[in-house]
Amino acid sequence: MKNWKMTTLSLAVLTLLTACGNTDSDKAGVDEELVVSTFALSEDVIDRDIFQPFKKDKGIELVYEVGNSSERFTKLQNNPNSTIDVIELSQANAATGMEEGLFEPLDKTKITNLANLVDGAKDAVETSGAPYTMNSIGIIYNKEAAGMEINEWSDLWDPSLAGKISIPDITTTFGPAMLHVASDFKGVDITSDNGEAAFEALTELKPNITKTYTKSSDLANLFQSGEIVAAVVGDFAYPIISEANPDVAYLVPESGTYANFNTLNVVANSKNKKLAYEFINWKLSQELQTTTAASLNEAPTNKDVELNDEVAANKTYGGIAKRAKAIDYTFVNSHLEKWITTWNKTLNQ
Repeated sequence: MKNWKMTTLSLAVLTLLTACGNTDSDKAGVDEELVVSTFALSEDVIDRDIFQPFKKDKGIELVYEVGNSSERFTKLQNNPNSTIDVIELSQANAATGMEEGLFEPLDKTKITNLANLVDGAKDAVETSGAPYTMNSIGIIYNKEAAGMEINEWSDLWDPSLAGKISIPDITTTFGPAMLHVASDFKGVDITSDNGEAAFEALTELKPNITKTYTKSSDLANLFQSGEIVAAVVGDFAYPIISEANPDVAYLVPESGTYANFNTLNVVANSKNKKLAYEFINWKLSQELQTTTAASLNEAPTNKDVELNDEVAANKTYGGIAKRAKAIDYTFVNSHLEKWITTWNKTLNQ
């Protein structure tokens, strides 16, 4: 149980106590305990800005497990009777968990801040849970090297960009979003034909694609070497790419974009659902999301959050958030295996 950590000032000592098993004296004066499964990043900041204020407000003990989304989700699948009360996951994992009945259908009357979500986030609630942060895709390009101005997704199909662009592979976070963009290019709702038009569009785009990437960090080298002049990428990757290549610019087309959310769910077998709901409501609050936008670089999903220009930079926020559409990952997951096969035949052969 080395990944379990208790949010107290003496973190290392109490982590050891947790691993060895708590006694009644260890938890003296604490009536309730909430167990949270969360992402393994900036744990000190998460503890300071999220866990400690909630713990103090509720007068509870809070224990958390850390790891990436896939490994924590797989762990829950293998042990749905674990002690976890609330879990934070990527949208794709969350949708699978909802389909498999691992999570309780969210009672919206217990999460008042759901009413304050931006529209795209509201659209994701039924299939993926409560979205607490998001990112989205856009186009990054070198205008001078491209020899043209790019404003819209459709510009990527311009013949003058032959062999000069890169797009995310279908297996990456934004691979399904790229497929949605391709379907939009053909003027077809992807759910109406299960992606057929999207693959027609990708076939037409193939002459322009020099590489499909699995790591957005690879794009910095591709721009630097001149192998590409444009790419489709998540907004979170822009700072890394632009630092190495200051001539690139990032844009989100006015026609819209597709968002990816990290979401929260109440585990079906939770022993403390009341606190789990209160924690989710806290994570969606204007107060906390204003804080975490700066300290954790998380784009807010609460529409009442106001950020200054410095904090808002390169985030799915404001006008971009309003143009960001949710992806139905229940639909995506049901087709993904077939799509991967078709993608590889279309673009990787």
